[in-house]
Amino acid sequence: MTAYQNDTSSTDFLLNCFVRSPHGRLWMSLPLSLLLLLAMGANITLLITIRMEAALHQPLYYLLCFLSLLDIVLCLTVIPKVLTIFWFDSKSISFSACFIQMFIMNSFLAMESCTFMVMAYDRYVAICHPLRYPSIINDQFVIWAAIFILARNILFPMPIPILSARLHYCRKNVIENCICANMSVSKLSCDDVTLNRLYQFAGGWTLLGSDLILIFLSYTFILRAVLRLKAEGAVAKALSTCGSHFILILFFSTILLVFVLTHVTKKKVSPDVPVLLNVLHHVIPAALNPIVYGVRTQEIKQGIQRLLKKGWA
Repeated sequence: MTAYQNDTSSTDFLLNCFVRSPHGRLWMSLPLSLLLLLAMGANITLLITIRMEAALHQPLYYLLCFLSLLDIVLCLTVIPKVLTIFWFDSKSISFSACFIQMFIMNSFLAMESCTFMVMAYDRYVAICHPLRYPSIINDQFVIWAAIFILARNILFPMPIPILSARLHYCRKNVIENCICANMSVSKLSCDDVTLNRLYQFAGGWTLLGSDLILIFLSYTFILRAVLRLKAEGAVAKALSTCGSHFILILFFSTILLVFVLTHVTKKKVSPDVPVLLNVLHHVIPAALNPIVYGVRTQEIKQGIQRLLKKGWA
């Protein structure tokens, strides 16, 4: 991904983040710092809890661990650099680092979406085929699911940074963004970027769109099966097993949907709004995902309590 051409006198890009005043940067850095600390602390606590509690060594919680690892990588890829811009005005990022960040953002967000899809299938089997659940959703399923998630979402987004890296950069090197988003970087080139735009659009909607469609189908089947339950309290119990996962999907897709809508209506909103939403999309779901499961899942809640008691003992 380093085979780029550059006619500028600099070997770096400059990230021109949307907050210009030092006072504004300080205030903006406070919530971002807190969200980063919350995301790191909550996800690491969740990983340790699932590792230490034998009762949590189940496929669904393994998938939750995988989701936590993705969230940690995404946060560390984006937020520390944004904070260094706010704190130290360190706008410079090397060409190679920029394209690596671009690849991680595109591939890991797609991995997260795909993980939600696999978790939706897990809930579908648990509700619609409970007797077959142990034979379908087992450790081998988790291994193959992880291989599929990694392979699909590394191979398909790979051309995005490669196409950007091969462009001929002969204009200014200032990226009007806090992060190395594909189109923010590509538009600095004096080459035709139509292929970059088309691949970004087609790849994004193919990966994320197919995941959302499959998640929607899974929950349609789940809802239909739940409405057929006759036993008293069975509907509430069945829905509660899906509640945490459904809330996580809402966090992920709502911010993504707002980000897309602001891009579509960018003439009516400030250009800084999509930039801010793009940054927040890398940290808010990461901070809230483990908290939602920790609060709503009794086994995880009890495991965290036991872990904290051991820490204070």
